[in-house]
Amino acid sequence: MTQIKSSTQPSVIIIGTGFGGIGMAIQLKNAGFVNVTLLEKAARVGGTWRDNTYPGAACDVQSHFYSYSFEPKHDWSRKFGLQHELLGYMEHCVEKYGLGNQIRFNCEVAEAMFDDAENHWTLRLTNGETLAAQVVITATGQLNQPAWPSIEGMNDFEGAFFHSARWDHDYDLKNKRVAVIGTGASAIQFVPKIVDKVDSLALFQRSAAWVVPKPDRPFKRWEQSLFKAIPAWDRLYRYLIYWKNESRGLAFTGFSSLLKVLSLQAKNEARKHVTDPKKLTHIIPDYQIGCKRILISNDWYPSINRPNLDLITDPITKIDTTGVQTQSGQHYPVDAIVFGTGFRASEFLSPIRVTGCGGITLNQTWQDGATAFKGITVSNFPNLFMLYGPNTNLAHNSILYMLESQFQYVLGCLRVLQKHPGAAMNVRKDSLERYSSVIQEGLEGSVWSSGCSSWYLDANGKNTLNWPGFTFSYRRATRHVDTADYQFLYPAG
Repeated sequence: MTQIKSSTQPSVIIIGTGFGGIGMAIQLKNAGFVNVTLLEKAARVGGTWRDNTYPGAACDVQSHFYSYSFEPKHDWSRKFGLQHELLGYMEHCVEKYGLGNQIRFNCEVAEAMFDDAENHWTLRLTNGETLAAQVVITATGQLNQPAWPSIEGMNDFEGAFFHSARWDHDYDLKNKRVAVIGTGASAIQFVPKIVDKVDSLALFQRSAAWVVPKPDRPFKRWEQSLFKAIPAWDRLYRYLIYWKNESRGLAFTGFSSLLKVLSLQAKNEARKHVTDPKKLTHIIPDYQIGCKRILISNDWYPSINRPNLDLITDPITKIDTTGVQTQSGQHYPVDAIVFGTGFRASEFLSPIRVTGCGGITLNQTWQDGATAFKGITVSNFPNLFMLYGPNTNLAHNSILYMLESQFQYVLGCLRVLQKHPGAAMNVRKDSLERYSSVIQEGLEGSVWSSGCSSWYLDANGKNTLNWPGFTFSYRRATRHVDTADYQFLYPAG
């Protein structure tokens, strides 16, 4: 076993080098914590922005607010950042803050086990190596495990097939007959980029998405120069974006009637671009807007209207060697299948096996649904801190704002641990239960509980993902660490 070097500070391992892991490492370094190691399962940083390289991959939050408040970028090419720019931004942060020597690449964690006697965590990697640290911070994200559908005969298909999150750039889709399964956030972006190249595109839709226009455009050179020359303007621009986005929180959490304006906008856009009556009928959702993720795009509806795109709502029954068959018996021969079927978002920390006090596993603890105190800590898993944990996802603003709130809370916990050498912080069960009750009560009146099936809900129908309020209320809740919410465990002897 490799023991992380000892220090008067608690030793820390961060799992993941996406926005969460990198930002947390920077904050720890700035606060003087030097005994920190980052583990990355891949050969490069970037998380979901490293993995999702499909054509058209871009952010649906404005660039200036999908970046750290402490590291502004003035030369974004457009209002909404592209995948390669976001990845480049993270790599820039790693270099600027000197994190390179703290990151261990190609180190995938298979298991994390808390040692009750020694009060530390032991991590077993997939290569067999073991590491130990007093504190583990998980930054694995919610969009890192692709969700593959369970369709009979998938492995019998003799053509090319891949998930959008693992795009096969070596396969040329030009003049091919292509099937796309799924019409979620990824498909909304890559379908318009490939529909002009393929011979035909069979788009299999289980349920339509609400799609509104994306207020995107390139930044002019003078605008980029102004952001750099006048930092106060850059800060004001970011501030205005925040409040514009934050105002939408009212619509999601208690005043869903406000979303009707967006539904009318989406319907008008669809009617303007989709001239095929049959396609138009199927492309407008039959559920309340906001119940599922609202998507933004300027080229989705024009793509749907393309004559070489066949919109298919007949359920898929099987995949055979040459194509896709639907419930009505129709067979669609294709050369390639692209699965735009999203992620296993509610399977937090998967596939890592996490074992806490007394040998209890996180899967056992979460058998009725994932929950965490402030989305960060779980009873019986001392000194384990989660970034982007249960009920911290957003539908109206930037997750980076939530992450920065979590950075400060975790940093506060580590400062507490500095005052209690060798101790482990274990959130009290009653504190967690009270907090979780408040969260679920808040979600009851939200648009997400209006009856549709979405990736916000786990297998039990429980919303384990979304934060039921404003981001400033979450920041207020995580501003300080109340040690009364925790019990302190000390090593035996």
